[in-house]
Parts: sequence; C-alpha cells; structure tokens
Amino acid sequence: MTPKELAGALQRQLNPRRARWQRPAALVRALGLRRGQAIAEIGCGPGYFTPRLARAVGPSGHVYAVDPEPAVLDVMRRRLRGVRNVTPVLGRDDDPLLPRGRCEAAVLINVYHHMHGGARFLRRLVAELPRHARVVNVDWNETTEFGPPPKRRVPRARFLRDARRAGLRLVAERAILPHQYFLVLRRAR
Repeated sequence: MTPKELAGALQRQLNPRRARWQRPAALVRALGLRRGQAIAEIGCGPGYFTPRLARAVGPSGHVYAVDPEPAVLDVMRRRLRGVRNVTPVLGRDDDPLLPRGRCEAAVLINVYHHMHGGARFLRRLVAELPRHARVVNVDWNETTEFGPPPKRRVPRARFLRDARRAGLRLVAERAILPHQYFLVLRRAR
C-alpha cells in the first residue's frame, strides 16, 4: 500500500461522519458480545471498531485484530496505545492466521470483498474457530445508492453461497443498518 493509498484509506475509515451511517454503537450491541469472550475482528483496518469491541468484551475478554497491511496495523497500535485486551495480528488476505480454537466469534465489517478466494478464506477462518463460534458479516446491500461502487460490493446471496461452501449456515439476520446487511452464521451440523 502506497503512502497515498494509506492516507486515503485512513481518511475514509476514520471519518467522524461514518458514525451516521455505520451506527457503531448499535452494531456492536447487535453482536451480542459478552464480557470475557475472545473474538476476532477480521479486516480491522486502523481500528474504527476495535476499541468498541474491546470495551464490549471487557478487560477479561480479548480482541484479535486482524489485518493484512502492516502499515494499517501500525496506525491501529498507535490509536489503541494503552488498550491491553487487543492483539494485532498480521493476517493474509487468504488466511486470518488466528490462534486455533481461541475466538468465540469472528466479525467481518465492510471487508469481505478484500478476501481472496471467498469460500476458501471462510473455510480457513472456520477451521481456526471452535465448533460453537459465530461468524458475523456486515457488508453493503447491493441496492443502496450510498457507499462504494457496485463492483466493490459482495451481494448477500453470493456471500451466503460462499458461506455454505465453507460449512456455515445462516442463523440470524438483523435489519439495523440503513445500507448494509448483517448476517450471523454458525457451522452447519
């Protein structure tokens, strides 16, 4: 990532106006996280959601903040200096490289279109999670005029097809965001 690309990504991801459409407090509440849980934030970027997730799981919980860009993780580390329950993880865009069996939930927010190999990435993610873990994907509806260009979106149906191929099943859907879908999945039996 060039310095110019990094600056643009940071400006978009950390823009204070993002709270109007992303509704971060409502989104984190809808995740239903509990104190003491260990979770993975896949594609954490510079940490827009990371401190909120860290507060939600509390000091006895833990957030593995995964991103494939070292420069972005450096920004997140600086922003979260002093937060003790977050571990930055330099993942890959085809493998999150999480500690196996540790995370009770994996959260993907606005990032699935970056994952190479779709279902293959999800299969690797699921293999690193305990059997009971949840996977939550929040991404752009294909019908909203707000947000990134259509070519950068992953339609709900395509994500669900990839999820099925990875051994996941849809268990809940929440309509809390004006421009995005919110899908909760678990391993198929």
